[in-house]
Amino acid sequence: MSTDQEAPESQVKAENGTANEQPHTELAEHELTIEELQQALAQAEQKAQENWDKAVRAQAEMENLKRRTQKDLEDAHKFALTGFAKELLSVLDSLVLGLQAATGDSEEVKKFREGSELTIKQFESAFAKFKIEAIDPINQPFNAELHQAMAMQAVDGVEPNTVVNVFQKGYMLNGRLLRPAMVLVAKAAEKKPTDTPSIDEQA
Repeated sequence: MSTDQEAPESQVKAENGTANEQPHTELAEHELTIEELQQALAQAEQKAQENWDKAVRAQAEMENLKRRTQKDLEDAHKFALTGFAKELLSVLDSLVLGLQAATGDSEEVKKFREGSELTIKQFESAFAKFKIEAIDPINQPFNAELHQAMAMQAVDGVEPNTVVNVFQKGYMLNGRLLRPAMVLVAKAAEKKPTDTPSIDEQA
């Protein structure tokens, strides 16, 4: 065959080769695009997770702030009377001391005692309405959180660390200590040294 006949055949082969290369190139570009999309999707998911975590933390912080604010408001209502209650306790202490000092059988003393006792009961009734509770720990174990030991004394038949006398009652407001009770606490009796017979007694 002639050279002119062979040329088209070579041209066909070249064209076929170029045609075969084009799908491979397009496929590679397509695969690269999918990889890029996967990376973008992973980054978006990570960003979404980070934003979700931030939102959850922000929500938790808001809830904590809400609870703290609510508690502060409740405490403000509960303990708004603290200063006033302490002032009233001073007045009550004076009444109690006056009642203890009022001795004698005269009519004036009796009337004074009756009036003082009635006033003290009114104080106690008003205290109960506002959740002010007395601490009167006679014969109870000493509690350093609620009691203030003014002295210690050995008392026969009483367990050590027991309150045997209350000099002044303590008080609490809504479960919070206004003032401790001033008390006398029993202690263990000191052991006396055993008498050792002298040399003359042994002889």
